[in-house]
Amino acid sequence: MHTDPLGIWAHRPSEPLRARAPGPLSGLTFSAKDLYGIPGWPLRAGTQAPLPNVGESLLVRQLLERGADLIGSTQLHEVALGIIGFNAFGGTRNPLDPARIAGGSSGGAAASVALGEVDFALGTDTGGSIRVPASFCGVVGFKPTFGLYSTEGVLPLSQTCDHAGPLARTVGVIARVHEAVTGQAASTASWQGQRVGLWNVPHWTTPTTWAQVVGFAERLRTQGASVELFEFPDVLDVYTPIVLAEGARVHADALAGDEPGFAPRTLELLRRGQTLTHDEVRAAHQQRASLRGHLDALFQAYDVLLAPAVPDVAPLIDQEQLTLGNLTVPVRQAVLRLTAPWSLLGTPVLALPQSQGQLSTGVQLIMPWGADAALLSLGLACEAGA
Repeated sequence: MHTDPLGIWAHRPSEPLRARAPGPLSGLTFSAKDLYGIPGWPLRAGTQAPLPNVGESLLVRQLLERGADLIGSTQLHEVALGIIGFNAFGGTRNPLDPARIAGGSSGGAAASVALGEVDFALGTDTGGSIRVPASFCGVVGFKPTFGLYSTEGVLPLSQTCDHAGPLARTVGVIARVHEAVTGQAASTASWQGQRVGLWNVPHWTTPTTWAQVVGFAERLRTQGASVELFEFPDVLDVYTPIVLAEGARVHADALAGDEPGFAPRTLELLRRGQTLTHDEVRAAHQQRASLRGHLDALFQAYDVLLAPAVPDVAPLIDQEQLTLGNLTVPVRQAVLRLTAPWSLLGTPVLALPQSQGQLSTGVQLIMPWGADAALLSLGLACEAGA
C-alpha cells in the first residue's frame, strides 16, 4: 500500500496507466494534476463541489502515445483558485520542509517531482500555479506560450489565462517533453550577446531572495549577456477580475445550488467573480491589451526578461502574510504579483529553482511569444553552467 504523508496524490491506482506505444518519452513516468480528464479516473479538483464534465485530456493522451507512463493524479489548491495549495482533502506539504506549504495551485505536481516519484508532472498555470510550487519545492517549472500545449479535457479556471505545462527536476527532461509535444527541439544555447532585462522589484522580495536574483544576473553577465533594470507595473487589479469572472462562469452550476460545496475562501472568491459587471471585466481586458503593448516594447529592447519567481521561501502552513522590507503583505498578493503578468499576457516562462539552505526560491526567465524552444535552450545553458 502506497503511503502519502505529504498529501501529494488525488488518485494513485495500483498499476500505472501504461504508455500506448513506444516513443520519445519511453522510460519516463509522469503525474497529472487533478484537473486533467483521464478516462476511468475520478476528477475532483480538490473540491466537494460538483464539477462540469471535461472529457479526456488531449495532452495526457499525447504523452501516453509518445511513450510515457502515467502514475497518478495530484492534489491542487481547490479548483486551482489559489497559490497556497490547500483544498477539501487537506492539500500538499512541502517535501523540503513538511511544516511549509508546497505552493499552488500545482502543489502535488511539484512535490511528486521533488520526491522523485515521477520524472515529470503536468500542472496548470493561470497566475503562477506551475512556477510558484516549482520554486518552493526546488524543481523546474515551464509555462509555455499560451495555447501551445492543449488544455482540451482540462477543467478550466480562466479561458484567458490558463496554461498547461510540465515540471521536472531538470530542464533537460522538460526539453524532452516539449519536443515530444510540439516537435520543437531545444539544444544548449549561448548567453553571449543576449540582452537581459532584470525586473526592478527588490521591494517585492526579501533581501536574501533579491540577492539570489542579482547573483543569477551576474552569472549571466559572466557568460556574455548584458543586464539592465526594467520597470513593469503590478497587474493584479487587471488579472483578478478577469480570472474571478471567468472562474465564476466555469462553476456557475455549482454556485446556483443551495450548498455549492466549495471551501469558504474559494466560495468567497467565486461569489466576487459573480458580482463583477460586464463593464468592469471589459475594462480589465482593455487594460490587459495596454499591458501587452508595454511588454511588446520591452521585447524590442531585451531578448530575455529575468525576475524573481517567488518573494521568499515557502511560507509555513497557516501563514497568511509575508514581511517584505517594512511592509507586511498577504501571501497571495506577495506571490502572484511576481508571476501573474506573464500568464495574463501569455508569454513563455521558465522557472529555475534557487537553493536557500534546505529550502528553495526561484527565478523566472521570460521570452517573447513563441520563443519556447529558444527559452529552453538558454535554460539548458544555465543547467550546464555554460
